[in-house]
Amino acid sequence: MKIQRTPILLFTIAALLGGVTYLTVQNAAQQAAAPAAQKLFPFQESDVQALTIQTPLQRTAFVKVPSAAKTSPAPTTWQMTEPEKAAASDGSIAFLLNLLGMGTSEKTLTIPVNRLAEFGFDPPQATIEITLANQQKHRLVLGTPDFNRSFLYAQIDPPANSTQAQTIHLVSLDFENAVNRPIEEWKQQAADKPQPPQLPSP
Repeated sequence: MKIQRTPILLFTIAALLGGVTYLTVQNAAQQAAAPAAQKLFPFQESDVQALTIQTPLQRTAFVKVPSAAKTSPAPTTWQMTEPEKAAASDGSIAFLLNLLGMGTSEKTLTIPVNRLAEFGFDPPQATIEITLANQQKHRLVLGTPDFNRSFLYAQIDPPANSTQAQTIHLVSLDFENAVNRPIEEWKQQAADKPQPPQLPSP
């Protein structure tokens, strides 16, 4: 008896199409179940009024003030208040503000409070205190990088002296460069200062 090849071929094609459909549906379901990256804080860069950055080596503080330069395109500017009084570097402040205002948490972990040191929080790499224009305050505590230096462990507005399990966020490694700067990089350099308008030559 001769077996007809057409039904076998159709059956094989149907099985392959069914397998592809199953894998596609499974992949879509996994992507839908994966949590989307969440914004670190509910404020915008422009909402920030003051910043304090504490690292093991130094403490720096900044406040937003009205611009003294009448020709300045920005109505406000940043001033360093600690460890000395000086005009702050626009680039350094803008870089940190962008991370705070636009940064996301890629993943979260829940750990017992007695394991905080394993993630670099005892002591932390840096603590950023943020004051908004409406006087609300937020805090970002930075730990060590993860095992492959893709992200940085961080705590967002952690409770003080809590004995409960803690939530750890994985945030951009750029925060490490944003806060670990020598004092001179936080100060406005001569090239950054607004230049007076040039008068036309007679």
